[in-house]
Amino acid sequence: MTIPSDLDIALAGSLKPLPDLAGDMGIGAHLLEPYGESVAKIKLAALDELAGRPLAKYVLVSAITPTPLGEGKTTTLVGLGQAFRHLGRSATVAIRQPSMGPTFGIKGGAAGGGYSQVVPMDLLNLHLTGDFHAVTAAHNLLAAMVDNHWYHGNPLGLDPPQITWRRVLDVNDRALRNIVIGLGGREDGMPRQTGFDITAASEVMAILALATSLPDMRTRLGRIVVGYTRDGQPVTAEDLEAAGAMAAVLRDAIKPNLLQTLENTPVLVHAGPFGNIAHGNSSILADLIGIRTGDYLLTEGGFGADMGAERFFNIKCRVSGLRPDAAVVVATVRGLKAHSGRYHIVAGKPLPTELLAENPDEVHEGAANLRKQVENIQAHGVPAVVAVNAFPTDHPSEWRAIAEIAESMKVRVAVSDHFTRGGIGATELAEAVAEAAGEPSEFRFLYPDDAPLRRKIETIARQIYGADRVEYSTVADRQLDAYQRQGWGGLPVCIAKTHLSLSSDPTRTGAPTGWTLPVREVRASIGAGFVYPICGDMRTMPGLGTHPAAHGIDLADDGNVVGLS
Repeated sequence: MTIPSDLDIALAGSLKPLPDLAGDMGIGAHLLEPYGESVAKIKLAALDELAGRPLAKYVLVSAITPTPLGEGKTTTLVGLGQAFRHLGRSATVAIRQPSMGPTFGIKGGAAGGGYSQVVPMDLLNLHLTGDFHAVTAAHNLLAAMVDNHWYHGNPLGLDPPQITWRRVLDVNDRALRNIVIGLGGREDGMPRQTGFDITAASEVMAILALATSLPDMRTRLGRIVVGYTRDGQPVTAEDLEAAGAMAAVLRDAIKPNLLQTLENTPVLVHAGPFGNIAHGNSSILADLIGIRTGDYLLTEGGFGADMGAERFFNIKCRVSGLRPDAAVVVATVRGLKAHSGRYHIVAGKPLPTELLAENPDEVHEGAANLRKQVENIQAHGVPAVVAVNAFPTDHPSEWRAIAEIAESMKVRVAVSDHFTRGGIGATELAEAVAEAAGEPSEFRFLYPDDAPLRRKIETIARQIYGADRVEYSTVADRQLDAYQRQGWGGLPVCIAKTHLSLSSDPTRTGAPTGWTLPVREVRASIGAGFVYPICGDMRTMPGLGTHPAAHGIDLADDGNVVGLS
């Protein structure tokens, strides 16, 4: 069976007029701000107008630890959202906006795939309504005001070696990771070492995703810590009188974006925090709107259940007050075979031929990862469903192997063929999710607010990652002690580590045991409201590969984008 390219499928889709789409959600046309014909922003007044409507069932889509090629979590999410209509029920999908760095890099776009896509996929994967640009501008405005403050006498006493606020850009550019600014002379500023992160890793992006209102966003922006004085006192964006201007830049970016799937299921696209540096979830505001627009609100957490799902439960749900009813763990045959440890998969290169041969025993060999990720969902008291994302190269015996693993854990399982068949191919999965969401949920956080920061880190490391212990560098120990003294110990933690393993070593597959989590430094995102330990060699600014996706993207004579995937 030959499937057209994702872009060709997307361009052939028939879009529903946005006022009609919003009307199906109970959102009046007066609450829409159109951006062209196929995208609109939703005014935050929708929160009050929808307040009297019942809450939808709240479902998270997560996954096993992904291979470098990904396991199709977004595609599964979109297919599931489309499937509920075939069952006579309504659903709204909420996703992050893709970063253009990975889109032009090795990952490609993040609009789903095949016949389970968010459209228009070219707009979604590129500028959309400019939210990423607004975050970039607001972040860099603060960076400029930090250096300007020093240039004009530094009345707040910022210590240059302790300035922590870097700059951001929504492009993969390794040459900007570590730079020196201010060269040339006094009129060009103070020379100092700094660098760039990718916009998705910006604390401003995390704030956009975690804000519950415009005033809340403004308050959070003011709490951003840009550095410290020589005696260790934090200096904030409010101290620099920068937060108000930053909020003004983000005035429109705070409104969620309305798009749709190929089958006209409404999709809320908003914010895009990094999945292994930040908390990796779409915005709370989108969820607060979407939770009252149908029977189900479906969202996803970045990477595996040890990453985005853990942060969804312990950071996002803490702030939003919403409680999940069920969670899906997406698994693939090729992913579980990779977790057998027999194969080395490299993004951008063909899969090993042996990986595609029928071998259910290898699926069972990689089962430890699926079991651990299901356990990570269950550790939070949420019913789990295993979704087998079907590929044409799979064999039915291998699907049965995944079903046997799920059934041994007494969780529901369904094979889903949404990529090639759209929503109708995911109806079995939708039925399983509906059953799970109908069960009583005993949702619980993994740790209490008042636990010390080290205990929070160690709880996640042991219970979610499977580590034996945590080892702190001298720098990390000093930072944690300082944060506790500052009164920040009550914040949740967002552990930055590789997404390619449950451990901190990307080469370790399955569910490793007998290892130590190394914490080399700890950063404080006080505006966002979490502390993030950095474990291992984490990059906050990715680089481009030998043959980045940008090589194949172009603009046709008719103005349409080509080569986007």
